Amino acid sequence: MNKLIIILILFNVSLLARQELFPSQECPAFNNMKHTQNTHCVYLDTKKKYTILKHHRGQNLIVVKGEQPAQRWVDHECFSQSNELSNPMNVKRVYSRCISIEEALSKSTKNIDLTKHTKKYENRNISKQNILVLSWHNAFCETHRVKKECKRSIFSFGRGKYREKHFVLHGLWPQPKNKIYCEVPSQYVTMDKHTLWNRLPDIGLSNEAKKHLQKVMPGFSSNLHKHEWIKHGTCYGADANKYYENAISMVEQVNNSKVGDFFTRHIGKHITLQQIRAVFDRNFGVGTGKRVELKCDKGLVTELWLHLGSESETLSTLLKQGKQTRSHCQSGFLDKAGL
Repeated sequence: MNKLIIILILFNVSLLARQELFPSQECPAFNNMKHTQNTHCVYLDTKKKYTILKHHRGQNLIVVKGEQPAQRWVDHECFSQSNELSNPMNVKRVYSRCISIEEALSKSTKNIDLTKHTKKYENRNISKQNILVLSWHNAFCETHRVKKECKRSIFSFGRGKYREKHFVLHGLWPQPKNKIYCEVPSQYVTMDKHTLWNRLPDIGLSNEAKKHLQKVMPGFSSNLHKHEWIKHGTCYGADANKYYENAISMVEQVNNSKVGDFFTRHIGKHITLQQIRAVFDRNFGVGTGKRVELKCDKGLVTELWLHLGSESETLSTLLKQGKQTRSHCQSGFLDKAGL
């Protein structure tokens, strides 16, 4: 009997949590509980009912039909206590700072040529400390299956692609980590932060650079190269072609070494940070392994972060100049191709 009562109480609570109410105020409907983003500047309509999914810490999670995302957070006080609007004359609108991406971009009236913009980075001093971020593409595609670079061609006939057996380029990041968007026009920063990478202008790469990038940076097909240049490359101290020339060289030095052989031989196996650092020491010199950081997600090896210095084209020298680092991930599974 007691169990039946508890079940009935829980059932009634669930019904209450999903009740439909008219809002008493034209409140902004936010994407998150911190109220930091309101995609499409959505406000509640006092003439419409909204389904309330749950209450949490003075806020309601509601459904706004026709919006993306549809689930939004609003303050609890935005809704009346009854199913009918108690007093339409008392309705008030709560304003928030809300600017759509289109509005933000329209604020900049200058039609800036990003190709010319990259030339101002020529003949500068290269960043003293950098991180080369290498991605294990097979693991990346486990959680990003819809990405263009994760779609396998039916014409490959089982032949393993470069990206399926080697580390690929994610980016080359000048340090410290807050060193980003150096002298980048605000309109491009806005585009980049909203992941509108396809709308970013061409960055003036040579045909040779593009050809090499398409091999070592699968994300090229998703315009990752534009994002990485805008956010990190502009702080490197060289133009876009030199920035990627250096990054490509570093990637190939890793993959063409005993380190690359180690990872190719251990695809589908469990590996440890200790093993990785040991093979770096054997190939690039004692102590270089301490500049290597292993990144993992859900037990899978996802990235290698190499902490580097500058003023050399040899990865061995760059690693010895880099800062020693710790690694939260100590081991992981090296995923093979295929979902």
